[in-house]
Amino acid sequence: MNTHHSPRVRAVAHRGDPYRHRENTLPSVESALAAGADAVEVDVQLTRDKVPVLLHDRTLERLWGDPRSIDRVTAEQLDGLRQGPLAVPTLAEAVKAVTAVEGSRLLIDLDEPGPAAATWSVVAGLGAERQVAFCGPATAMLAVRELTPDAEIALTWKQPRMPVRALLDDLRPRYLNPPFGLVTPEFTAAAADAGLAVSTWTADLRRTMRRLRDTGVASITTNRIGVLRSVLDGRR
Repeated sequence: MNTHHSPRVRAVAHRGDPYRHRENTLPSVESALAAGADAVEVDVQLTRDKVPVLLHDRTLERLWGDPRSIDRVTAEQLDGLRQGPLAVPTLAEAVKAVTAVEGSRLLIDLDEPGPAAATWSVVAGLGAERQVAFCGPATAMLAVRELTPDAEIALTWKQPRMPVRALLDDLRPRYLNPPFGLVTPEFTAAAADAGLAVSTWTADLRRTMRRLRDTGVASITTNRIGVLRSVLDGRR
């Protein structure tokens, strides 16, 4: 493949810019946008009072030193965890930060269907439907699709064979979203035959980024957005 004529690859920042700022926080999101991310991927969990907030884990232990699970804590109680500029943001705050930057997108990773309705309610309530996309396994993405016929969906997929047609017909994803170890030129070709572009995660080494670019993927997710941006822009 002549990479000079391949379409522009989307650079997605995984949980923001986590080597510079704590993952899934507003400083991390804003740093990723400043570094040239086309989209910022975040994780969403629901608080006890069903407010969608940015957090990957079920508990607050790893990032915030608090052993409680997120579904036992209210959104108001989360304010008590603030550490200088770092806090657990609401999804609404993240959507506003991303939509303030022209051309930027927020990619919401849902591991399960539970938060889908509250998440979509926030997105639609802010009028951000066109700047927000979703990724995750089939169960979660089907929940999103039931809420909206038009949302952009990337189906997270961990098998070398393509999804069955019936699933694709129900879900209508734009992207197939495998871990980068599965991605080969043959995989991207098979996806294209099924009408799918390939988005992939989480590539942090330059040589991996280059290899993926040359397989014809449409989107690469990384923890090192500045490095990916330089690779895709041909600087190094």
